[in-house]
Amino acid sequence: MSSLTYLKKYELPPLPYNVDALEPYISKDIIDVHYNGHHKGYVNGANSFVDRVNKVLKGEISAGQYDIQGLLRGLVFNINGHKLHSLYWQNMAPAGKGGGKPGGAIGDLIEKQYGSFEKFKALFTEAANSLPGTGWTVLYYEVENDNLQIMTFENHFQNHIAELPILLILDEFEHAYYLQYKNKRADYVNNWWNLVNWDFADKKLQQVMKK
Repeated sequence: MSSLTYLKKYELPPLPYNVDALEPYISKDIIDVHYNGHHKGYVNGANSFVDRVNKVLKGEISAGQYDIQGLLRGLVFNINGHKLHSLYWQNMAPAGKGGGKPGGAIGDLIEKQYGSFEKFKALFTEAANSLPGTGWTVLYYEVENDNLQIMTFENHFQNHIAELPILLILDEFEHAYYLQYKNKRADYVNNWWNLVNWDFADKKLQQVMKK
């Protein structure tokens, strides 16, 4: 008997805090719409494309009845939307428990490679404020050279160096800030620093370093 189970579906993970936990920096209304609307939408979208791929695998849809590149692009867009948002929630801590200057391995590496946390923060902020349109600003860790790499990418299609895990991520889609900050994205970016969960980023870095 075949053990084939086909592609499995995705689930919306619970928020790691209450919807009002990030106030006053990010309002509960934004978190509600962002999580229950947009993130949930990406999970539903991913599962819709998983269903379509499974129908292809089962022979319920034959060649010529679907656009394979369109199918894969839709799958990637929605799965990345889900996974990036999951990281984004974890990369923030409730107001009063996050932000500040990082310690641990990530704090040491930032000081070593960027000269100071202030220089790192300024460069990350500059990258975030220069992002055209909507997308993400991220901090990757490159195992080969022990480098912390700052990078931006638009939408959910990543400008990504292979194998690099994300340690820190900032969502810059308008739905992440517009209800509260309107068109002042720079204010949102500046206030986001008060919420950064450095403990989570440091644990991720140490896990990768051990491997």
